[in-house]
Amino acid sequence: MKKCSWKLKCFWKKNKVQATAILLLLLINGTGYAQDGVAGINEANQKVRSYFDAGTELMYAVGAILGLIGAVKVYQKWNAGDPDTGKVAAAWFGSCVFLVVVATVIKSFFGV
Repeated sequence: MKKCSWKLKCFWKKNKVQATAILLLLLINGTGYAQDGVAGINEANQKVRSYFDAGTELMYAVGAILGLIGAVKVYQKWNAGDPDTGKVAAAWFGSCVFLVVVATVIKSFFGV
């Protein structure tokens, strides 16, 4: 008889019936502990929905900070006489509007 290189391989060759029975018992036992996923999904749904108010408030706060930084940046460019001041002001204003619109859409879309 050939010598096995791995212990598990040797065990499998010698005890095929016992190993198959053990695997089947483990499989059957594992399905007995399986639970209905609806309760977990509902709990996750409630937890995620509870974060939306805090998330939108955070988006408004980030928008306010970025708005102040952008306003200072535009003011500095305007005082320095840079020709691209209008482009920077439009980008700053657009980003602030985008943050407010995204926060509002998320709030209305998820019905929070």
